[in-house]
Amino acid sequence: MDTILVIEDKESMRAMLKQTLEAEGYQVIAAQDGAEGIKRLADERIGLVLTDLKLPKKDGFEVLRAAKEENSILPVIVMTAYGTIETAVKAVKEGAYDFLTKPFDTEHLLVLIRRALDTTRVAAENILLRAEFADRLGAPKIIGKSRPLQEITASIQKAAPTNATVLIHGESGTGKELFARAIHYLSNRKDAPFIAINSAAIPRELLESELFGYERGAFTGAEARKLGKLELADKGTVFLDEIGDMDLTLQAKVLRVIQEQVIERVGGNRPIKIDVRIVAATNKDIEKAVNAKLFREDLFYRLNVFPITIPPLRERREDIPPLAQQFLAKYCAEVRKGPVTLSDEALDILMKCPWKGNVRELENVIERAVIYAEGGVIRSQDLGISEASIISALAEHVPMDGPLQEIAAAATRIAESRRIRQVLKQTNGNKSRAAEILQVSYKTLLTKIKDYHLEEKGGE
Repeated sequence: MDTILVIEDKESMRAMLKQTLEAEGYQVIAAQDGAEGIKRLADERIGLVLTDLKLPKKDGFEVLRAAKEENSILPVIVMTAYGTIETAVKAVKEGAYDFLTKPFDTEHLLVLIRRALDTTRVAAENILLRAEFADRLGAPKIIGKSRPLQEITASIQKAAPTNATVLIHGESGTGKELFARAIHYLSNRKDAPFIAINSAAIPRELLESELFGYERGAFTGAEARKLGKLELADKGTVFLDEIGDMDLTLQAKVLRVIQEQVIERVGGNRPIKIDVRIVAATNKDIEKAVNAKLFREDLFYRLNVFPITIPPLRERREDIPPLAQQFLAKYCAEVRKGPVTLSDEALDILMKCPWKGNVRELENVIERAVIYAEGGVIRSQDLGISEASIISALAEHVPMDGPLQEIAAAATRIAESRRIRQVLKQTNGNKSRAAEILQVSYKTLLTKIKDYHLEEKGGE
């Protein structure tokens, strides 16, 4: 329900406007002078301001400026008496949405209010989209400080200005689309469309229509021509996610797009020239798929001109704290909570978790924790991650098909990590005493604590 602030010094006019707007379903806050109106702007959540220009204490121009300082896209409609049209026009130039000359038709007022609110909603949506674009796409906004991430960012900056196809390798949840968008954003195609398509989420028949479009009568139900994503993305970038799951027949058609920049709609026989850049991604070993004849070798080499591999989050743990802080800020804003911080215990759990779902899983955990957090602090219990689940998940990452030495090293790491944590808890963080119990040197214990991310608070 939109709230309208009505600022009018004449009581009869103010009452009429309040009654008219409330009858239309709006919530109305009425003020009798500019000073009261400006105070209401600061205290209330206002959707639109309807103000007279000539007001006691503070005039309509001061109200207009205060409204724009409060919210730059807040619509302000000014009312003016006959003979002051020039003043009203000046108000519009200073940011008012429109003006009404008294006396005015209430139906015209209601139409104007609806238009103003609709325009503001569109403007707000565009701002949100731009904010999301900036947060997700700009290379400087890729969160992390690890060496692998720095190397990936440098690679993206080199690849982006070219038209080379890029193949992004990485587990599910590592943010492959984020990096694909960064490539588009940093390229000379950034003002053209970026269209993402998940090859694994759409059945083969539908995927072909989505990519290439179809002609009227191409199949039952095709009552009109439909343009495909490749055609709609002309001059832009198409991101083919999970391309390793794409049908071999479609792979041949995608190969033609890359080689010739030509498509044919389903049911059509006329080649259509397009100009698109292909960025693909996969969580599979494509080279194994090629050897198994499940993926076209020629397409693989066409896609793999510029390969980028995004390591899993568990292999770049120094990126966990900045990522967690980014998600904290995001979800605190979404749920309208004040600043929330991570306790040392909670951060310790985040650092040890194997993150099988990678960055996506971390984001989900932080979102949940923000909702549960009380007192402005996220504690270990807010994360929903138990010590047992961490140990169990780590055990799943013990390699069972590699050399015996690698299997033993991984298992040893898990066992040592668990035992050291138990003893540190037993000694209340006293590392000297823990080293005695574990029968290792103090220096060795410190090294393992650092390597296993087991930093604990406590005295010596």
